[in-house]
Amino acid sequence: MDAEISKTEQGLRLGEAYFLTEDVPRLARELLGKVLVTFLGGERTAVMITETEAYEGPVDRASHAYGHRRTRRTGTMYLPGGCAYVYLCYGMHHLFNVVSAPAGVPHAVLIRAGEPLEGLSLMLKRRKMDKIEKRLTAGPGSLSRALGITTALDAEKLGGPKIWIEDRGIRFPDKEIAAGPRIGVDYAGEHALWPYRFYLKKSKWVSKR
Repeated sequence: MDAEISKTEQGLRLGEAYFLTEDVPRLARELLGKVLVTFLGGERTAVMITETEAYEGPVDRASHAYGHRRTRRTGTMYLPGGCAYVYLCYGMHHLFNVVSAPAGVPHAVLIRAGEPLEGLSLMLKRRKMDKIEKRLTAGPGSLSRALGITTALDAEKLGGPKIWIEDRGIRFPDKEIAAGPRIGVDYAGEHALWPYRFYLKKSKWVSKR
């Protein structure tokens, strides 16, 4: 039975080729409705992605890799698309990004929020909450904590066995998707106004509207 489930799930997982696109805004939009899954310590959690932000590498002042900046932290962004870029924000929030584009092109998509699908009791435990509400998985730091994502998963390939993204055939028409400026990147000047944030208009599992 386990083998059968594994084969079925394997067919749903997005392969590395999917993430090699250099059109990172398009990828950020297309990830809405995809399912982010973690399997850590023998326990599984999953969310449907509801909010993303695109970061366009060297030409984007809001990106960690602006101007081809390369540090110990940002080195992961230069790996081939299809791996996790996880970094600490304010020394306590682990933020999960999907690296895209071929090796050497440091594009990434920040996953900001998701709708809980599987492992709700475990998510509540990780977040130290006693009931399901929006703040469980709305906001990149909250999302990562609920899914058990930490910097230990930095550079991990998104093909499993610890973390992966599935396409379960969930699609949303353009009228149900909003695009606008990213959050918390005022330092990026005019680049802060780029419409690189995408979210589902009707979903309550979104950090801000």
